[in-house]
Parts: sequence; C-alpha cells; structure tokens
Amino acid sequence: MPTRISCEVRDESPVTLVRLAGALDLATMRTVHTVLDRCLSAQPDALVVDLSEVDVADRLALSVFAAAARRAADWPAVPVVLCAPPPDTAAWLAATTACRVVPVRPDCAEATALAGASAAPRLRARLEPVAGACRRARELVADACGRWTIPELVGPASLVLTELVGNVVRHAGTPMQVTVTLRWPYLQVAVTDGSRAAARAATGSDLRAEGGRGLLLVRELAQRWGSAPTGDGKVVWAMLPAN
Repeated sequence: MPTRISCEVRDESPVTLVRLAGALDLATMRTVHTVLDRCLSAQPDALVVDLSEVDVADRLALSVFAAAARRAADWPAVPVVLCAPPPDTAAWLAATTACRVVPVRPDCAEATALAGASAAPRLRARLEPVAGACRRARELVADACGRWTIPELVGPASLVLTELVGNVVRHAGTPMQVTVTLRWPYLQVAVTDGSRAAARAATGSDLRAEGGRGLLLVRELAQRWGSAPTGDGKVVWAMLPAN
C-alpha cells in the first residue's frame, strides 16, 4: 500500500511555514520536493519546514531538504530551516552529511527567528500591466541599489527589469509582482505574473518571432536567468554580478 504525506502551506509573511504530516520515503519525497519548490518560487523572505508529525520511513528521503536548501541558496536566495523533528529524525539529520547544509531548530518559534534573521535584503512592488509599469520598476531598482550601495548596477538592472516587466505588459497582460534581492555577490531581479506561458528567448532560427528579443538582452546582461511555474502563473528571474 503506497504511503501518503500531507503538506500544509501557511503564509506567515514574511516567512512561509510548511507543515508536513505522514510518512516520508523515496516515493512521498517527490510530493515534498514539488511543494517546497513552489513555495520557494513565490520568493518568501524565508521558509520553515515543520517536521513534528513526520515519520521518516527511509532516511535517504531526508535529502529532499538538502536539495531544496541548496537550490534556495542560489535562487531565490531564501533561507530554509527545519524545526521540531522527532528524536530519530533529528539524529539522522545530524548524521547525514548532505543534510548538514540545513539548519535544524527544536521548535517553530526558534526556527522562524533564525530564518528571519538570515533573510536577504529584498524589495517588492505590485504593478498593473500598464505603460507606467516599466518606469515604476526602474524606480524600484534605483531605490534598491541606493539602499545597498551598488550604484553601478542601476543601469544594467534597470534594463533587465524593464524587459521582464515589458514582456508581462505586452504578452501576459496580468498584474505582477516585482522583486529585487541582494544576495551577495549577485543582485537578483524577478517578475511574477499570472500567465503560465514559459518565457523563451528568441534564437537565430526564429528572428521573425513576435516576442523573445528582449530576453536576448536579459541573457547578455545577466549571469543567469530562468523561468519557473508558481501558483497560477510563472516567475522570470535574472542574476546580475554585484562586483
């Protein structure tokens, strides 16, 4: 009989809390991975995972938390903290080299405090799909770079964010959230919209395509960029070197 696990997601802004309950094994870890990945794509300040009601049926399945933490440390720069593991689970986490990248705390309050203290500086803005959205996005970048003393990135980050926001205005036509994050040595910009259509840069074989040329500029200016599903839409992000 297949095992089951439930994942309750609670938005306790600025921290997202995921409560797991049930058996964690090599089958159910896929469900956990999907839930954690979606939570991270929403770019909370931090992510706390409550393990108090988890029965670990296969200790190898604990690697799902290490994978999520490593992914989150790169993009979207979100700290992941585990809390309240049962004694056996706590011992396995401490003994597993791969899981030592994930902090563990005995209760959710302590985990939330640690996660919040570890959060990267982040600015957000909700924008409508109108012509003035690009200007507002540039203002957000200028504000962020001024606060974080990286004025040399105002130009390139403004260009990248203008293209990402412009794509939403031209193609998705939905309200969007713009996020600017400093995760040294990178400045990260991201735009979340309500369209599931993946963002793709034009290639040499589709120069007559209606869209995608702006993403060529993003690709040239950014160290890395990508697109991920989130909720009913997607997030498109880019990382610019801050040095």
